[in-house]
Amino acid sequence: MTAGLRGALRLSMLCALGAAVSIGGCASGGSNGPTSKQLANGETCGSIKSQLNKLDARGVPSSVQAEASGKKLSGQQKADADLYNRLLNDYLGARCHV
Repeated sequence: MTAGLRGALRLSMLCALGAAVSIGGCASGGSNGPTSKQLANGETCGSIKSQLNKLDARGVPSSVQAEASGKKLSGQQKADADLYNRLLNDYLGARCHV
């Protein structure tokens, strides 16, 4: 899977899962969206994207989907899914994708 396809899959998963971050229709990216939020100290769009790519390579998005559909996860899978969701929310909330 190419990096662009993974990115599109992440964004479509976010829309489908109804994540907590409201980004004005997910794909619009227009001026109607909210202002960007500040990233935590030391985080950059690039560092978050790198972490997301590593989690992608480990197959964490499938755990996110499983959790969203109500399936039980191991403690490690849940921790990875929670981290993935936090990073994705930070990435989108800071408008790194624009």
